[in-house]
Amino acid sequence: MSRTLLLMRHARAEAGHGGGDFDRALDDTGRRQAEEVGRLLAARGYAPDHVLCSAALRTRQTLDGVLGAMGTDAAPEVDYSEAVYSAGTDSLLELVNYVDPDVRTLLVVAHNPTVAQLAAAFVGHGALVSFAPATVAAVELDVEWLYAAPGTGEGTLLN
Repeated sequence: MSRTLLLMRHARAEAGHGGGDFDRALDDTGRRQAEEVGRLLAARGYAPDHVLCSAALRTRQTLDGVLGAMGTDAAPEVDYSEAVYSAGTDSLLELVNYVDPDVRTLLVVAHNPTVAQLAAAFVGHGALVSFAPATVAAVELDVEWLYAAPGTGEGTLLN
């Protein structure tokens, strides 16, 4: 049974914020980007049943915009995690590896450079080092989450 891994960088956030990086909010463009991604995912038939989302404000707001624009009746289970916020590529992949095997489509909403590096490993663009805000990669895996790793599926950039 195949699984789909959606790797997304948060939408565009405010350039500066007195509260620090963790508390930066989306700007108006970022809110529009999040909704556009939600419509894109819905149009392509993606419906995440589980989400790993950084606990940072901009990722939570991105996820809200994505899910709101998808218009799905069934809300996915969401894990907001500070571990996603601070994860390196190996750590983020490890979090994916621990997802329940019953999950079919996993959406990860995270930060650069980690999410870009993980996507590049799956998509095969070794030179890709940065996603623009609200970029999404879809990886169709041939293995359970526990065994997900570069080379275990085919990936593509969606936008």
